[in-house]
Amino acid sequence: MIPALITAASSLLDKWVPDADERAKLAHELATMAERHAHELAQGQLKVNEAEAAHRSIWVAGWRPAVGWTCAAALAWHFIGAPIVVFFVTLFGVTLPTLPAFDMDALLTVLLGMLGLGGLRTYEKIKGVTK
Repeated sequence: MIPALITAASSLLDKWVPDADERAKLAHELATMAERHAHELAQGQLKVNEAEAAHRSIWVAGWRPAVGWTCAAALAWHFIGAPIVVFFVTLFGVTLPTLPAFDMDALLTVLLGMLGLGGLRTYEKIKGVTK
């Protein structure tokens, strides 16, 4: 939605601003406005993440590891546990009801997001910001 508004505003500059240099300057300001806003939001989120990670209570700082371990357990079950169980159950001739399937798209979205944030955590540990 923002790019559409920026395009519309840029087209209005041609009508209202006669000076080509001033028009180019305003068009550039409009074009970078969304990027600056996104950058400011990301900086604010980084400050919140840093405050949460520095907290000593597991109820505040422990939610990321809990989500990470949950994702790891789900992946281990999906790719290792379930195939092994199905193999041995089939080997012994036991009929097994259909095992639940994970929504791997959602799981991988969460996991990859966590891994992206994990790089920042590693940086903090290298710099000695956290224990």
